[in-house]
Amino acid sequence: MTEQTEETDGSATEPPEFEGDLMGAVFWGADLTGAMFRDVNLTDVSISHALLVNADIDATIERLVVNGVDVTDFVNERDPWYPLRAMLRPTTPHDMRATWALLEQEWSDTISAARALPDGAVHESVDGEFSFVQTLRHLVMAIDKWFTAPVLGEAFHPIGLPNTGSLDFPFPGLDLTSAPSLDEALEVLGDRVARVRDFLATITPADFDSEIDVLENGPHPLVECMYTVFEEPFWHLRYARRDLSVVQSRA
Repeated sequence: MTEQTEETDGSATEPPEFEGDLMGAVFWGADLTGAMFRDVNLTDVSISHALLVNADIDATIERLVVNGVDVTDFVNERDPWYPLRAMLRPTTPHDMRATWALLEQEWSDTISAARALPDGAVHESVDGEFSFVQTLRHLVMAIDKWFTAPVLGEAFHPIGLPNTGSLDFPFPGLDLTSAPSLDEALEVLGDRVARVRDFLATITPADFDSEIDVLENGPHPLVECMYTVFEEPFWHLRYARRDLSVVQSRA
């Protein structure tokens, strides 16, 4: 756990941040108003005697019971990202291949939409977020970090773009000043996507628990590395579509 406290001059700082293993923790009488839970595992969480007002949940839903009512099907049937959202942690090689194929298709549609935008639009940022081309560069980086480098033993591509919290980490071979065109970024990403596809064609359950050493993040089972490779394109697809719609409205 890391905690930021009040400054000596009395000015408030950021609220405390908790990370790591809180399995089995009990929050009794706690005020969690305004709390944010991100990238967390809430499996088997039980909430009772609680006040849940103006809550916004964006998560994979498997058996969600609210006040005794199982609302799982109601939620998933109305989720525009279902079933893809529920396919991000597949447990068999066949399902891994199905997940990757659907991600490829969804991204193909989005890339076509991006190509239809006016010149320069794919380099526009919305509210300080990655532009479309920067998003492609970040996906190259994510695949290289969690797959190309640690699993295949190959180099990071220079155009890879880490997230802001990792910009100072000494990943080898990156050129953070690079400014590739849309076609150049797509060519590199296409190569990475094909490498993942080829790897998934031969993966077996016996490979899942192989220990993989990931730069910055340490050792992880291979299957967890692949889950990250699936999750990154999913979440950034959503961000990309959201921001492309804004850019399109400006045109």
